Amino acid sequence: MTFARRTAYTVVAVLLVSGCTGDPSPAPPPPVAAAALPAPAFKLVAFDSCDDVLAELKKAAKDVVTPWGFDGEGRAMRFPSAATREGDAAGAFGIAKAAPPGSDQAGFSGTNNHEAGVDEPDLVKTDGRRIVTVAAGVLRVIDPATRRMTGKVDLPDAAGQFGQPSLLLSGDRAMVLMPVVAPTIMDKPRPSFAPYVDTDVRLVTVDLAGPRPVVVGSYTIDGSLVDARQVGTTTRVVVRSRPRIEFPYRPNATDTQRLRSNRAIIDKSTIDDWLPTWSASNGGEERGGRIDCGALRKPDIFSGTSLLSVLTFDIAGAYGTGDPTTIVADGNFVYSNGTSLYVANDQQWRRMRAPIGRPPAQALELATVIYRFDITGAGPPRYVASGSVPGVLINQYAMSEFDGHLRVAATLSDDASSVYVLRSDDMVRTGEVGGLGKGERIYAVRFAGPVGYVVTFRQTDPLYTLDLHDPAAPAVRGELKINGYSSYLHPLDSGRLVGVGQDADDQGRVVGTQVSVFDVSDLTNPRRVAQHRVKGAWSEAEQDPHAFLYWPPSGLLVVPIYSASPGFGTLALRVSGSNLDKVGSVRHPSTTYGPAQIRRSLIVDGTLWTVSDAGLRATDPTSMRDQAWIPYA
Repeated sequence: MTFARRTAYTVVAVLLVSGCTGDPSPAPPPPVAAAALPAPAFKLVAFDSCDDVLAELKKAAKDVVTPWGFDGEGRAMRFPSAATREGDAAGAFGIAKAAPPGSDQAGFSGTNNHEAGVDEPDLVKTDGRRIVTVAAGVLRVIDPATRRMTGKVDLPDAAGQFGQPSLLLSGDRAMVLMPVVAPTIMDKPRPSFAPYVDTDVRLVTVDLAGPRPVVVGSYTIDGSLVDARQVGTTTRVVVRSRPRIEFPYRPNATDTQRLRSNRAIIDKSTIDDWLPTWSASNGGEERGGRIDCGALRKPDIFSGTSLLSVLTFDIAGAYGTGDPTTIVADGNFVYSNGTSLYVANDQQWRRMRAPIGRPPAQALELATVIYRFDITGAGPPRYVASGSVPGVLINQYAMSEFDGHLRVAATLSDDASSVYVLRSDDMVRTGEVGGLGKGERIYAVRFAGPVGYVVTFRQTDPLYTLDLHDPAAPAVRGELKINGYSSYLHPLDSGRLVGVGQDADDQGRVVGTQVSVFDVSDLTNPRRVAQHRVKGAWSEAEQDPHAFLYWPPSGLLVVPIYSASPGFGTLALRVSGSNLDKVGSVRHPSTTYGPAQIRRSLIVDGTLWTVSDAGLRATDPTSMRDQAWIPYA
């Protein structure tokens, strides 16, 4: 893993199932301030024909293309995202995703997901009978009872893997989600300045029922893997596709000449350059196709540079078309509570239209558009409504549905943050509470039923407690100022909250990982009752909650930890009332490539399992004594 500060803009799309039609929307208007964007006035409509699709995409794309392509700052725009967004203050090297309370069902911990019953892909899964991992293009199965690896299988075309693969598990089937380099460009030389690569999304189904795992099917589609959600055996995989258009590098040309050339290239494109293609393989039977123009939907405002598709699969079944439906839009985060699926799009492309030389952050205040879809059926999601809030979200935890309302926390240009309440059936705003962290930005959000918690940071960490019982009048009830910040919040029960983040000095300089326990039983008087600090350290759990383990039966809390000395390991703590005590740590043997970084922890039948790219270690969670080491190599 490269410890570099990364900002990965996640893109998510969900689309209409029904074939509604309407008049073509006008060309994208000039940038407008967030406050001018109407809250509920967004809709999705169909195109009239493939010619209409191509004409509107070209027109919109030419309006936003820059001398350097579709990104005015020359940064990579085609890359596999990990549903992530930067959330660190001063150089913590983080990845961001999502997660919630640990499972104590059947004696094993599940993935730390945002909502119970809505599974999220991760690099390890367990059902209590087996532990399944994916690393370096290989799926492995471990028997936790015998503490042996019982099988492994090489995943097809793993050599082209581009990014971290992840897993979903249902019964005796595992689905591996793999971002891979598109084979059409594997042997194609690219100029050294090109900051991106073309990618595909490959899904691979593995049957775990027999004595050895067997690959039984695969599905590939053009684009970047955004994220996926699983409810029961139904999995929805979200993909972002960019037009396959090459903009040549012209170092001696002026910006005006480059822009004219890029628009001419867009004019020459065909429908095949814009619509993603897919292929499916089931036991040697091959089929394929292209996203159909009739499946495409457009919002009122779009950039013409991205197509976002949601695919629907039954993990237990064979791969078909994926029932792809597609929207012309960008997006950043997806949140689902199992019956609704929300897609947040902060319209970053609007900032790219700022005049050259003008700082994007000063060019335009952004509004985040949020689409709501009904996912109660096994088929593709059904569009319900959409609305907007001023500002941008930090991650999917900034959204939460409760009692018929969606709560959304957003920051507006590091000026101040607000929490908005929208009625979920029509996405009309019903309430708002603002003024959170003036001059700061949000670092963590967690909603828990009718209350909420927001952390902002610049020099100190105000933890705000919110009363959300009345959707028309959300209110701040309390505020706690301490040094540092929490970037992940985890409710333990109705009165306690754990925060994982960075400690900081009085000037706001981060100094190492800290785990805090807050007493929030009185919303008007939140208190930190326990704290554990590791100087000079960083934990992946600070930015990827899938790396966080809390085991309620024993109060065990485990996060991976890294510091210059002693290096990679885990930090195991025990939470008991207002106490936070260190239990011990776990380390994995080094490999020929260097120290092994522990990424995940889980509990199976009373044993603590830790997972790295080198193997798995079984540990007694009480004494922290090693019980077994299962190397991959």
